[in-house]
Amino acid sequence: MSDDGPVLIFDSGIGGLTVLREARMLMPERRFVYIADNAAFPYGDWEEAALLEHLLRLFGQLLEEIRPACVIIACNTAFTLAGAALRERFPETDFVGTVPAIKPAAERTASGLISVLATPVTVKRDYTKGLIESFAAHCHARLVGSRYLAALAEDYICGIAVADSALWAEIAPCFVEEEGRRTDIVVLACTHYPFLANRFRKLAPWPVDWLNPAEAIAMQAKRMLGPSTAAADGGPNHDFVIFTGENLRPEAVRLMQGFGLKIAARRAG
Repeated sequence: MSDDGPVLIFDSGIGGLTVLREARMLMPERRFVYIADNAAFPYGDWEEAALLEHLLRLFGQLLEEIRPACVIIACNTAFTLAGAALRERFPETDFVGTVPAIKPAAERTASGLISVLATPVTVKRDYTKGLIESFAAHCHARLVGSRYLAALAEDYICGIAVADSALWAEIAPCFVEEEGRRTDIVVLACTHYPFLANRFRKLAPWPVDWLNPAEAIAMQAKRMLGPSTAAADGGPNHDFVIFTGENLRPEAVRLMQGFGLKIAARRAG
């Protein structure tokens, strides 16, 4: 790990841009490298053992090449599966993880009914169930595994039309009515989902708090890193993105450029 190195932000696709946006606001003096593992997207289609092996191999390459000051894994699926293994394999690297924001949801709910909207892999993970047992045992926590929402978010972010009916089919199970109470918080347990939050609000049958963890993730990275000893070198124009796959959607490239990220000539993978 190098204090002068960039902050590495990793996601399976482009959803981690929600975290990058917050991290830049909190740490404007830092440089950032964004890794979009588009060659492996979506992670929900992988067997767990194969995905874990893929992530360990890929991070071995990335850490050697980039030598980051720290790593933000802006993906619930990746971190809940591989976070412990990555910290064990690379003890010299500081990892900031992304986990479902179940604890703050349980602290804020007035009705006691919360929902966790995530990928099917995150929903099934013992890590997620452990968070509920530790912090939300007094709540009715509904786990909603969406198979298609991350891909729909990628389309939407890239300016491709996404029908309300497709979104509603994915979020409808989040809304529970029980003995005069209603769900009042939905945890967005995938960094892709906050890009759709305004659409969700319009479709919701009643108002709920859509809990976005991006700011908390960025705050944890800032605490971990502490003050930077490196002088600011021009800000976002010195940040870049690495795609792991060769087939780049033109819309995704334009989006990355709109975020001030230069497209790296090389590919990781």
